[in-house]
Amino acid sequence: MKKNLLILSILTIVFFGCSKSDDNPINPACTISKENIAGSYKITAISYKAPGLPSPVDGMLLLDDCEKDDIYVLNVNGTLNYTDAGVSCTPPGSYTGTWTLNGNEITIDGQAFTIASFDCQKLVGKGTNLQTPGDEGTVTFTKQ
Repeated sequence: MKKNLLILSILTIVFFGCSKSDDNPINPACTISKENIAGSYKITAISYKAPGLPSPVDGMLLLDDCEKDDIYVLNVNGTLNYTDAGVSCTPPGSYTGTWTLNGNEITIDGQAFTIASFDCQKLVGKGTNLQTPGDEGTVTFTKQ
């Protein structure tokens, strides 16, 4: 009985342990282009590191609850629609703006970021000198 259990355990490990991981599938169609980036996004993570601080601060903690559910619609024509969705702020903050893409640099409503990663679902942008010289920020947009 112990021998059968051992063989079953080994087969289970070999069968499931050696399979390819789908945790980070490569999507060859997912290139950085206006057409692929265009869509509706919500900010799902922000980090900010001021000069002299040992580690970044979770920027999501600095947002009001009414800002955490807002939607950014990046249209292929370079226009931006920001919607104060879900819990509305007082006063509501919906507006229109612009966005541009130049290589791997994206500018959303006047704020420039270097695209650190893009998998057609998550867009991660990194910027420096955002508030003060030498600071660093990272923002993650997730398609809705």
